[in-house]
Amino acid sequence: MRNKRPLRDIARFSAIRVYNATTPSPTRVTMDAVEEIKNRLDIVDIVSETVDLRRTGKNYIGFCPFHDNKRTPAFVVFPETGTWRCFGCNEGGDIFTFVMKREGWDFRQALEHLAERAGVTLEPRRAEDAAEREAHQRLYDLMEEAVAFYRHHLHTPAGKQALDYLHKRGLTDETIEAFGLGYAPHAWEAARKYFTGKGYTDDDLLAAGLLTQRDDGRIYDRFRHRVMFPIRDARGRAVGFGARTLDPDGIPKYLNSPQTEIFDKSRLLYGLDKAGKAIRQRDQVVIVEGYMDVIGLYQAGFPNAVSPMGVALNEGQLRTLKRYTRHMVLALDPDAAGIRATLRSMEVAREALREASGFRLDPQGLLRQESRLKADLRVALLPEGQDPDEIALADPAAWERILASAQPIILFVMHTLAADMDLDDPKAKSDLAEQVLPLIYEVANPIEQKTYLQKLSALLRVDEDTLLAWRPPQRRRKPVQRRTPARGASTAQRPTKAQTSAAAPSRTPALLASLSRQVLGLLLRAPHLRFRADRWLRAHEMQPLRAADFPAAPHRLLFEAVLAATEQEDREPQDDLVLRLPTELHAEAERCLAATAALNAEQYTPALLHALLRLRREQVNRALDELRFLLESAAEDETPLYQERLIEAIRHRGLLDRALKEGLHLPAAH
Repeated sequence: MRNKRPLRDIARFSAIRVYNATTPSPTRVTMDAVEEIKNRLDIVDIVSETVDLRRTGKNYIGFCPFHDNKRTPAFVVFPETGTWRCFGCNEGGDIFTFVMKREGWDFRQALEHLAERAGVTLEPRRAEDAAEREAHQRLYDLMEEAVAFYRHHLHTPAGKQALDYLHKRGLTDETIEAFGLGYAPHAWEAARKYFTGKGYTDDDLLAAGLLTQRDDGRIYDRFRHRVMFPIRDARGRAVGFGARTLDPDGIPKYLNSPQTEIFDKSRLLYGLDKAGKAIRQRDQVVIVEGYMDVIGLYQAGFPNAVSPMGVALNEGQLRTLKRYTRHMVLALDPDAAGIRATLRSMEVAREALREASGFRLDPQGLLRQESRLKADLRVALLPEGQDPDEIALADPAAWERILASAQPIILFVMHTLAADMDLDDPKAKSDLAEQVLPLIYEVANPIEQKTYLQKLSALLRVDEDTLLAWRPPQRRRKPVQRRTPARGASTAQRPTKAQTSAAAPSRTPALLASLSRQVLGLLLRAPHLRFRADRWLRAHEMQPLRAADFPAAPHRLLFEAVLAATEQEDREPQDDLVLRLPTELHAEAERCLAATAALNAEQYTPALLHALLRLRREQVNRALDELRFLLESAAEDETPLYQERLIEAIRHRGLLDRALKEGLHLPAAH
């Protein structure tokens, strides 16, 4: 059974050793790297770099840097616990989550940055990890040399056609240099001869995707007579190339690097290394189709654009962008993926999307991702026959108007479909409702859902009650029904007496870490339990499992990995977890599994829920203490916000206390 199998290949997880960087010979420190960094760095110092803090008692208060907070200071730093919280946008966490959110970094980037500041050197425990890292670094070095190689050839007589093409597209020499654009010579072995002459082997070049090998064993340059676009990861490291043919009859028009140890196109966004800062400053990202779109917009003064490089946007890419902003605009060509044909048959479109590549619009899929990520995803339609770079370079104001006209996905679908319909025809009205209503029912926010229903009602000139009464057949089973336990339910489905007994009140970080590990250990062992836990929580008027349940950044990232593994459909969730977890989280994953090693499969669900409810109650109690403290020292105009948060926290604690007191009555397993 799936829930009895521990996370496979867990033995491959390597912990991180921490060394004191100030000693001549590294001495192993027994505590975890994350905790050592927290002990060495003062969260007040880190936050004060970008937030003007003032001391109030033992804590510090200021205006939140992550939302529009100008009147009432809602951002509080708690030095004793090394945490921060904003009572305006309900964000919070530790020193790692603050740096990740401020800089738009992932955990590895924040870990390396803070470790350097703290004087902590991170070293892998196993020799094979060091060897793997060394091999990856060799690939990064090779790719940087390849960028220089192709850049050089752009400025030779042989590269004149490529340079003329870029100039004809409106790019300046400064922009060409900024993006490291180049030219791959019109020869079968130019790159091969150059790099083998520098000491690289054919295996190195094949591993980097610079060479290709035919079935008969012949090896030759992958890129020939093409304009070269270096692809960099979010940290600015060259990992691959996109290449446009200069041959009018060349096939394919665009050729990308193959998947390698350092290049996975589905996890990357072209231009993000340059766009990250601008995205945060403008609080908006524009998603365009191609390399030239990103580069042209950058030159025109719109550096907040990225491209998924010809693949359909996936949730991993959207999660990456969510670290920078929740405001996303998808700029679509009117003929991209045959928008109107796609929208006319959602079911056929979804089947086609599973097989097709390219820039595709999947409204229902995007809406689900938008809801899960709590993002604001909009669609801007481009003028027919014009690319974003052409528009912005010719008339920057026109590009701004296009972005300003971007519509939420549902309104875009609604108006795009309506443009081709005779809405005086009852059949056309029914067809439009049949396409749009399933999308509206995907919206979790009741206010947004109501607003979209009102707009559809006005467009069709059909009252809302009629729309609400008519639902597509596939949606009738959508509402989650509360379940009551079967009268003869097994006692194994209920927690033991020891589990249900209330623990002594304690709000120490150690307890929060222990409870977090219990929840995560069970999710790592049986990821599918997440769905059963979510059903139980919703039935008891509580929010489903979410990253905010876990105070520490590593635990949030472990949960996000579980979330992503259970959302994808390509692999078994546990197999996906093994591939997805970054090395720096392996040690914590081992701790989580160890914390739940004594439980058997029948205890998993009640133990998970019990630990989660305690974890939430501890955090709510902390929030209540913090809010009472803030109310005591708050100015008159600050009081309403804190009172509102206090009332909500008290209500939440009541739900948690009642659930823990009454015990966990679980629905029968399915």
